[in-house]
Amino acid sequence: MRIAEVLLPLAVPEPFDYAAPDDLALKVGDQVVVPLGPRLIRGVVSALRESPGHNRPLKAVADVLDDPGLPASAVEFVQWAARWTLSPPGDPLGVALRGLRAPPPRAQVVLRATGRAPARPTPARQAVLAALDGASPASAAELARAAGVSSGVVKGLCEEGVIETINVEPAPRFTLPDPDHAPAHLNPSQKAAADVLKTLIAQGGYRPVLLDGVTGSGKTEVYLEAAAQLLGDEPDAQVLVLLPEIALTQAIIARFQARFGAAPAEWHSAVPPPRRRRAWEAVASGEARIVVGARSALFLPFRKLRLLVVDEEHDSSFKQDEGFVYQARDLAVARASIEGATCVLASATPSLETLRNAESGRYEWLRLSARHGSAVLPDIQLVDLREAPPEQGRWLSPPLVEAMVQTFARHEQTLLFLNRRGYAPLVLCRACGHRMTAPDTDSWLVEHRYTGRLVCHLTGFSMAKPAVCPQCGAKDSLAAVGPGVERVEEEVRSLLPEARVAVFSSDTAPDGRSARALVEAMANGEIDVLVATQAAAKGHNFPKLTLVGVVDADLGLRGGDLRAGERTFQLLAQATGRAGRKERPGRALIQTYLPEHPVMQALAAGDRDAFVAAEMAAREDARLPPFGRLCAVILSSENPAALERTAQALAAAIPNGEGVEVYGPADAPLALVRGRRRKRLLVRADRNVDMQAYVAAWLARVKAPASVRVSVDVDPYSFL
Repeated sequence: MRIAEVLLPLAVPEPFDYAAPDDLALKVGDQVVVPLGPRLIRGVVSALRESPGHNRPLKAVADVLDDPGLPASAVEFVQWAARWTLSPPGDPLGVALRGLRAPPPRAQVVLRATGRAPARPTPARQAVLAALDGASPASAAELARAAGVSSGVVKGLCEEGVIETINVEPAPRFTLPDPDHAPAHLNPSQKAAADVLKTLIAQGGYRPVLLDGVTGSGKTEVYLEAAAQLLGDEPDAQVLVLLPEIALTQAIIARFQARFGAAPAEWHSAVPPPRRRRAWEAVASGEARIVVGARSALFLPFRKLRLLVVDEEHDSSFKQDEGFVYQARDLAVARASIEGATCVLASATPSLETLRNAESGRYEWLRLSARHGSAVLPDIQLVDLREAPPEQGRWLSPPLVEAMVQTFARHEQTLLFLNRRGYAPLVLCRACGHRMTAPDTDSWLVEHRYTGRLVCHLTGFSMAKPAVCPQCGAKDSLAAVGPGVERVEEEVRSLLPEARVAVFSSDTAPDGRSARALVEAMANGEIDVLVATQAAAKGHNFPKLTLVGVVDADLGLRGGDLRAGERTFQLLAQATGRAGRKERPGRALIQTYLPEHPVMQALAAGDRDAFVAAEMAAREDARLPPFGRLCAVILSSENPAALERTAQALAAAIPNGEGVEVYGPADAPLALVRGRRRKRLLVRADRNVDMQAYVAAWLARVKAPASVRVSVDVDPYSFL
């Protein structure tokens, strides 16, 4: 018997076996229909084997779908990703098949002249034929409107054979890129890095590379030129560029279009399903040579992926925290290894994990130490809020306000950075002290003054701001506490009433189109002061931006985790790096109550290496990443008693293991989310320990009840 192992997009632990009928020429990667209980379901063939016999009769594969199959390397990657993340293989498979949710495009029906002359060439009929000349209307009504006649005239010509309907297949969806369209003029540092990268790609095989360059050094041009040589040398090669934010895709797509004369395929959640299906199929067929997208683009069915770029590789947005939990940067390196491709990790502030791999020689290390052209790095100053506090009820210090006034007088731009959406992060009652929280969730509600609503940024719950306190009933007692970007904008408008002020956050730019409009307005000088979250703090070039003010530099250091200092340094270095990227010199003012903190001192001195060395030493002492590994086990349930019993059973079943420590169980900092109580356990292991095998063996010792959900987060980034 020939047996097909079929992966199903369900939370099942392994592929299911089905008999492979002789009349179906199955191969690995084929999309098939198989019976599962009383229904038929889509699946993907992951392996084929011969078996002399079986202990029970197997159901047979029902049919092979017309949809393109997954390349064998993509199937291997899906299975590897499941093992690495300790997830059912159906989870990454579901991501890989997500592009097929929309129906396939249909052939277009058009009308055309057959060449026969009408028996009665009336003026109306002549008008129809004239309207048809050079046009391809899709219906008789459309042609009648164009000719200014009734649809009966068109119908008569069709019946007479003067006009016929035909089906036209959709035109090619993606124009081939031209590697010679508009080559960049690289400076010596860029050229040296590009030459090394081109050589590594030409040598073939898996090559991990860290492209490490200060903000504005031209990292994008380096990998663009490497991609150009690859596409010129190998006509069927494919390139993938992963970006952490949808807001960045439009700018990068424009760069690719300018360089290659053709737009790349675009892949992220804001792309409509029909366009995503077209992109998915074009990747599978090899028609799409370049893809720019978010982290899920990593699971597209590339036929010949030769270059994979993770831009802003340090960004925590590459970590998917819900559903199928994975770190796209790490999986990108694995996908490149499976495909035999070059993987470029690009950043001005690389993650410590990537820096460690570069220092140890596992990754090639290419450095760009100066900004492109005549631009220089901005001058960074710390504003000690203990010595220069803002006025009562305000959030901008006198030195920052003075710098903003001077910048506006010079007709230059200011970016005020505050990584807090909304108007205020906390709403409390002045009478009883009650804090407004989301129902069945411990997170605070954030006031959004634009919409007049209180919003939970964790669950999406929102409500109109009540007129009375729900706890004590006091009227008009709810007060906004702390600043968000909307509140800072309000302050800027009062300080600079003539300035053109805008807010850039996921609330004001929720999709690619609105983000692109804001970025273009800023780049064109139509905005004087931009108040922004991290959505605008990375990857953008604003020629007239010369001042960056960081409103609350200490925000990321509060109640943090092991990466708090690293993430704060990265985010503030990226934000301040927006200033002075062209000929005009830039400066940055960082408001802080902790100017003596190592992060602030490193930023002010522009000494990344000193900060990295200190942070690496602290991590090594604690045997934390990148010198150790972490894995979180999160339990949640609506039944507190069942949750407690399961947590204690897991604690009692912890295996003994050298080089492994398990902490917990403990209540999660956000102990209640959407009505479910949560507990966490944290595993720390040395680098030589097989973390996945240890955790899998541990969890297999305890069978959790159906009321308790157990999820695993390998290399966690959130500890809430």
